[in-house]
Amino acid sequence: MTQTTTVSADPASAGAGSSSPASAVDHAAPVGAEDFSLRFAPRHYRRWTPAAVAASALGGIAYLADFSIGATIGVQHGTVNAIGGVLIAAVLIFISSFPLAYYAARFNIDLDLITRGSGFGYKGSIITNLIFVSFTFILFATEGAIMAQGLKVGLNIPLWIGYAVSSLMIIPLVIYGMKLLSKLHSWTNPLWLVMMFVPLIVLVIQEPGSVGTFLDYTGQDDKSVSFAAMMLAAGVCLSLTAQIAENIDYLRFMPPKTAANRKSWWAAVICGGPGWVVLGAIKQIIGIFLAVYMISVLGQETDIAIEPVNQFMSEYNQMMPGWLATTLAVILVVISQIKINTTNAYCGSLAWTNIYSRSFKKYPGRVWFVVFNVGISLALMEFNMFSVLSFVLSFYSNLAIAWIFTVAADIVVNKYLLGISPKVPEFRRGMLYDWNPVGLISVALSGGISVAMFFGAFGDGVAAFSPLFAALIAVVVTPVTAVVTKGRWYLRRSDDGIDLPMFDADGNPVDDRLTCALTGESCERPDMVASALPGPDGGTQYVSSLALTLDMSGEHVLPAEPPTE
Repeated sequence: MTQTTTVSADPASAGAGSSSPASAVDHAAPVGAEDFSLRFAPRHYRRWTPAAVAASALGGIAYLADFSIGATIGVQHGTVNAIGGVLIAAVLIFISSFPLAYYAARFNIDLDLITRGSGFGYKGSIITNLIFVSFTFILFATEGAIMAQGLKVGLNIPLWIGYAVSSLMIIPLVIYGMKLLSKLHSWTNPLWLVMMFVPLIVLVIQEPGSVGTFLDYTGQDDKSVSFAAMMLAAGVCLSLTAQIAENIDYLRFMPPKTAANRKSWWAAVICGGPGWVVLGAIKQIIGIFLAVYMISVLGQETDIAIEPVNQFMSEYNQMMPGWLATTLAVILVVISQIKINTTNAYCGSLAWTNIYSRSFKKYPGRVWFVVFNVGISLALMEFNMFSVLSFVLSFYSNLAIAWIFTVAADIVVNKYLLGISPKVPEFRRGMLYDWNPVGLISVALSGGISVAMFFGAFGDGVAAFSPLFAALIAVVVTPVTAVVTKGRWYLRRSDDGIDLPMFDADGNPVDDRLTCALTGESCERPDMVASALPGPDGGTQYVSSLALTLDMSGEHVLPAEPPTE
């Protein structure tokens, strides 16, 4: 077999050396400008330290929806039930997110690529991408509405104009992907932390009695402590399960794990991955506290108490003049909205691009989908989705849990405990079957049954437990289906036709370069696969995962290997 390693090729030379018509692959957007949105994140591009990657991932969770979620469930169920729900959700999210974060950081691929090889197949993960992209525009709309509320309070700007401002200002910030977002979060994280937590500490010191009032609060309907109420509260919080997919879009840029950086690498993966839920739970509990303080101590209306901008103003008013309190509250809301909605727009654009490219074999560029995702979010704002936020999030949590727990179960149980699913995540076209019943059946059953349960199909008494059943069904069905199908539908091929090793001595993806026969681009070995067509000299030629995705002819896709019994 002829093997050629090439060190560098200019992406602008796309099309050079192609052995098939140029029209077979759509190159509407320069690959290098797209932040590797459809593929493995190459080693030469990943120049950030573990701490920088973790900071970027955590910077994206500066959203204020946590405060509103906490306030809402606190008002509905009382402090103890709400805190119980927050903690239950946090534990479940941490457990399910950990294996996904590790795989993203270790193999440098996003959650869609992980999902492909973890029970869903090359095209099957399109379904889960639709679940994830829904999360990005729901959260974007929530945060945009919160910013619009802040602009109305601070500057008397009508809500509909505030919705437009909060949406359109995000688009130019997202165009350049990880490079700009990393700088944005590193610059704003310290300011955000100070403005978020210092006023709270001052408030508690000045009014220590507010803590007792907070702990004694039983909600607007004077509810007693019960596990059912905690699960209703947890159902709302669990809607944020899909947040790990956004963090993974940053974690895929982690540097290689070595003996020298092992401790910092693991710390960054845990903090920037499942660790987000610790800060998220703290924010939700603070949201409960501030809502109770405003209702019980300041005598505010419930509708006002659940809006974050008013919560922050209640803190700041204890420390400074009213005009300054209002100004700082609006600034905090704007900073938070920019930090999270740049991430929502960025991650949503990646998901839409993945869906479109595999469905239509075209690649119009990630920027188009930034605009598209922001447009959907703006429409949700204008239709006042914020007024039914608790219901939307409770419903959505069932689908998010079904997806995340299915992938987590495949990694932990099917890959490591049973050895049925291949340990190394595969994502390349031709290497995977288009559809794998393991993940598809699990999501269909866990998501379908839990949603039916949520709407009362099995009685009102169990409706509150639909998120738990979604997780339980996914964890059980995923390995059972893998056993029944004997792992038949995971790999279409086990050999990608390339003799170079995939990993170095430390188990990290290597950075050897090969030239793509379709585009002339120099790509790293983990992103490449041998072409089914020989080169002009009769030797082996190679195709990148993106070029193969967009190859309309399919003539470069390697044939399937005969099934083994």
